[in-house]
Amino acid sequence: MIKWCATILLFCALPLAQAQTYPSKPIRLFVTIGPGAAGDILARIIGDELSKRMGQPFIIENRAGAGGNIAGEAAAKSPPDGYAFLLASSSTHGVNPSIYTKMPFDPIKDFVPVGLVAGNPNVLVVAPTLPVQSLKDLVEMARQKPGELTFASGGSGTSMHMSGEMLNWLANVKMTHVPYKSTPQAVTAVMAGDVTMTYASVPVVIAQVKAGKLKALGVTSLKPLTSWPELPTLAGQGYPELEASAWFGLAAPSGTPEVIVNRMNAELQQVLGTPMVRERLQGQGMEALGGSPAEFGSFIRSEIERWSRVVKATGAKVN
Repeated sequence: MIKWCATILLFCALPLAQAQTYPSKPIRLFVTIGPGAAGDILARIIGDELSKRMGQPFIIENRAGAGGNIAGEAAAKSPPDGYAFLLASSSTHGVNPSIYTKMPFDPIKDFVPVGLVAGNPNVLVVAPTLPVQSLKDLVEMARQKPGELTFASGGSGTSMHMSGEMLNWLANVKMTHVPYKSTPQAVTAVMAGDVTMTYASVPVVIAQVKAGKLKALGVTSLKPLTSWPELPTLAGQGYPELEASAWFGLAAPSGTPEVIVNRMNAELQQVLGTPMVRERLQGQGMEALGGSPAEFGSFIRSEIERWSRVVKATGAKVN
């Protein structure tokens, strides 16, 4: 009887011991895109601050490709011991389950949500020579030339791709998707006149817009950008449902102890609440978000459902 009680007490003490000793070695953070892209910059900002708070380095592992599925699979198959996390995105935990016929992981079953980190809306840009001044003009041109206008993206399933598909659906037009290997390539293609338009994050296009090399027609967020208040929203130009921002959050492999998930969430909230971090993210066109693991889990489910409707309505696919 004494031995049995001692075993129970030891078992109950394990979560406390884990919390007290964690972390005791470097933590890997899998990122779905290559160095220099928005998600990578975000991972390094957050990773640096978490390292300072937790006393262990966060090792950024860029595993680009397949719309984030390569990084997602690597993270999902990592030991659930609190030393591997995924910078989950609107692709891996939103669009991909609908747009890919076969997924190497289940975003719900194979991951535990930790917390939403930041949102990153896209800006619709066209070449300055294109004779349009607004979204209304662009849609009218698309109706006159069905299938002829093209929109570039940094890959199938990205928020860039789905922004274009959503406009196709809501405006009942046909603009053709042209995927590139990266966001910079997509933006360069617009400036070169190889494609009509693209949707890219603020830091990637704002310099070219100010230099007259690109023309901005609107942003995919529901509210104007704090850093670019004069830029109208696409939603406010006649399409109130047109919201297609990229987002990022922390997720852990399924089975990661709850005490570690809660510890990481608490540290993340502290980091996102600091003015310095919020200012750095704003400089990248991002908005710090945050919230509990449960809230992030509900958000993921709603995103998967939302994009499932868009993919079904548009017939969007990986190409």
